[in-house]
Amino acid sequence: MALIPATILTGFLGSGKTTLLKRVLTEAHGQKIAVIENEFGEENIDNDILVSDTKEQIIQMSNGCICCTIREDLRATLQLLAAKRRKGLLNFERIVIETTGLADPGPVAQTFFMDDEIAETFLLDSILTLVDAKHAAQQLNDRQEARRQVGFADQIFISKADLVSAEDLDALQHRLKHMNPRAPQKVVHFGEVALSEVFDLKGFNLNAKLDIDPEFLSEEHDHVHAEHCDHPSHEQEHKQGHHHHHDDDVKSFVFRSERAFDPAKLEDFLGAIVNIYGPRMLRYKGVLNMRGTERKVIFQGVHQLMGSDLGPPWTEGEVKMSKMVFIGIDLPKDILLQGLAQCLD
Repeated sequence: MALIPATILTGFLGSGKTTLLKRVLTEAHGQKIAVIENEFGEENIDNDILVSDTKEQIIQMSNGCICCTIREDLRATLQLLAAKRRKGLLNFERIVIETTGLADPGPVAQTFFMDDEIAETFLLDSILTLVDAKHAAQQLNDRQEARRQVGFADQIFISKADLVSAEDLDALQHRLKHMNPRAPQKVVHFGEVALSEVFDLKGFNLNAKLDIDPEFLSEEHDHVHAEHCDHPSHEQEHKQGHHHHHDDDVKSFVFRSERAFDPAKLEDFLGAIVNIYGPRMLRYKGVLNMRGTERKVIFQGVHQLMGSDLGPPWTEGEVKMSKMVFIGIDLPKDILLQGLAQCLD
């Protein structure tokens, strides 16, 4: 049986997650979606759009979607949904998990890799992060959870952009790009997003192409970026004159080399790094040129969990270049880059 795709929807309080979800749930898209809400005293989606006001944990909605709130652990809820689906009691084709605004999406993502039963039923498709343009600068300055949510994202939706100036929006987009170059950014109004931009993004698909922004990979990136570094992120900063683009603790960097990796050395080094820095490593991903195979090796990880897979063969005339991107909290860039260089043949 095909695996059921799962999408994690995250974003800071007030960023518009519920608005986006309502749109996804009420639109006549013909898909049967189960929504899992990590309820944490925030406004629950069911107040407005659920059919029945009931104590039942799982509620069927008028358009065939299902809504349930987690009062226990996510794993148990996923198993319950899967069991009901197998028995024909519930019918759904995919799930969306809405995290609380203060949540770190990491443990939610890890659930899909750590538990065999979950991994045999569900496939984590992507992590979507909503960012509130009006309050983002302050939230990113003050709250590590907000920065982590950006670091984890496969796709970033920026809401409330109409409430800020073009300069502030540009500064925010540069800042987000610096924190997470992997995730495309899209400005959205009132949750109006095409479903094709929400589902089947394959952010966790090991065979997906490594979509790092080519501009980010070019050497000029830092010069381009420097021009934007004195953008104030918030009205407060006009007074304080903060230059803070580079002092976010969530940062990304890229490793590139045309020399092949020695597989044993690389495995030992990554194992050691993940052991020490795993909790601070949000997302890391790469396409690798490995000695001993004519195919690309695709690897990625979340925190301490990483996996790799053989990808397509290198094509004739293609430069066999390894590219890896690391997104994390205060990661020791020099140690990682030097260590990776020492793993080359």
